[in-house]
Amino acid sequence: MTTPTSDIRSLKGFLLDMDGTVYLGDRVFPGAREFISLLARQGKKHLWLTNNSSKSAAEWAAKLRRLGFQAEVQDVFTSGNATIAHLLRQKPCPRVFALANPDFQDEMRQAGCVLTADSPDFVVLGFDMTLTYEKVKTACLLIRRGVPFIASHPDKTCPTEHGFIPDCGAMTAMITEATGVKPIVLGKPFREMVDGALQRIGLPPHEVAMVGDRLYTDMRMARNAGVTAILVLTGETTRADLAGADIRPDFVFESIAELAEEIADRF
Repeated sequence: MTTPTSDIRSLKGFLLDMDGTVYLGDRVFPGAREFISLLARQGKKHLWLTNNSSKSAAEWAAKLRRLGFQAEVQDVFTSGNATIAHLLRQKPCPRVFALANPDFQDEMRQAGCVLTADSPDFVVLGFDMTLTYEKVKTACLLIRRGVPFIASHPDKTCPTEHGFIPDCGAMTAMITEATGVKPIVLGKPFREMVDGALQRIGLPPHEVAMVGDRLYTDMRMARNAGVTAILVLTGETTRADLAGADIRPDFVFESIAELAEEIADRF
């Protein structure tokens, strides 16, 4: 296990959570665009990293561009990407019953997965905003018959401009209650997510930081991987949460703007 750096300005790459870290809904947090510009000026790399599998990497990149960030599909790594990579490692052209938004379903098809309720190899749950009782019923029947259950990420809620809404972890809990089966969970904080992200950014763990707003995903992943853990308090986690937490970030900032001030060039 590598040791995170104590010198935040020596970092060469940043894995950036999105919801609750740089924006909320369509509202970009003050200083977020300036932070990305600062990284470019300093020659540092960044990769957008999200557990939110409700959209494809291409759709997330399009949203980032709409919000004023330069982003292409290769600049975004999602829990959906990690899930697809896991499926393809298990079996070529896997048959999947998917509880997922259309974007995630399209990504699976494009990667060679066959989406079907007929004798699937896996039941895959993403952040499905099109979830219906029929989907849940079918998934539960398949899981009870022994079909492996996979969830793209563990987040219980998703922050929005209207408040926190149920995310994949909450949907997982419902299916687990009905079947008695816990899924294989991918995304942050698990190994498939961080390995894929580090491979994509092309840097060793000790030169990279994870910047996010959640202790149990963002900061735990950083701790598991030996990357520097930077918490911002614009999303789920509050200072009160930190008081009794078993996961301790290396750095805590009120916002991405305060982080930018910390790593800014000083003359």
